Amino acid sequence: MDAVERLIGRRWEGVTLNTFLKFGHLDRPVQRHLQRVYATLGVALTISALGCLADLHYGIAGILTYLAGFGCLLGITLTPANPSNLNKRYAMLAGFAFCQGAALGKLVDVALDVDPGIVLTAFLGTATVFVSFTLAALISARRSFLFLGGWLASAVTGLMVLRLSSWLLGARMLVFQVEVYFGLLAFALYVLLDTQLIVEKAAAGYTDPIKAALDLLVDILAIFARVLVILLQKQAQRQQREANRRGNEKKRR
Repeated sequence: MDAVERLIGRRWEGVTLNTFLKFGHLDRPVQRHLQRVYATLGVALTISALGCLADLHYGIAGILTYLAGFGCLLGITLTPANPSNLNKRYAMLAGFAFCQGAALGKLVDVALDVDPGIVLTAFLGTATVFVSFTLAALISARRSFLFLGGWLASAVTGLMVLRLSSWLLGARMLVFQVEVYFGLLAFALYVLLDTQLIVEKAAAGYTDPIKAALDLLVDILAIFARVLVILLQKQAQRQQREANRRGNEKKRR
């Protein structure tokens, strides 16, 4: 009977978009906290875009922006989340977002030189991944993805060991490919994990929208960078195939 319903489509009768966007299982304080988190995240992403633009025009990315970004990250982590430090922590989040955006400037510049459409495609792909995994985390039963914490920590450690071994033993291109694709999967799953952690912490009374937005910002920028690299690789492969095709045509003539 279930197979017949799937075949004729009756399985989805009465299911609308609102069915998937019901968050009644989340308490009102948790919902308000999520609103603050995503508002903060939106501003941080805008600042990251400004940092990327600044690097494209002025080439500001370098050791100073790296140290500044690391300092802001350390400051957010070590500064207590209380009202007296709110503006200071927001400023450090803005500084970190700007520096991270600047760090992506060189990669974005390469993509713009190859095909400006790649950057837009990477942005839309990143948005799709983030929204899909966020909704999956919010709609699913609470704590259902928290088991990913140990697995993802082990996976990230494995990637670091793999990168170190590539420096010592070679095969850097193979390791790079593994790191790009596996890293994309890992950070997509981190969106699931971080979103449910935000919900659980808020339900327990720990509401820090700055730290929550920081975690999601790192996930999004990591996903965007990897999607952009994959698209650049695909474009290079297409160009290579086209060049080989033209070369074969000239030989036949």
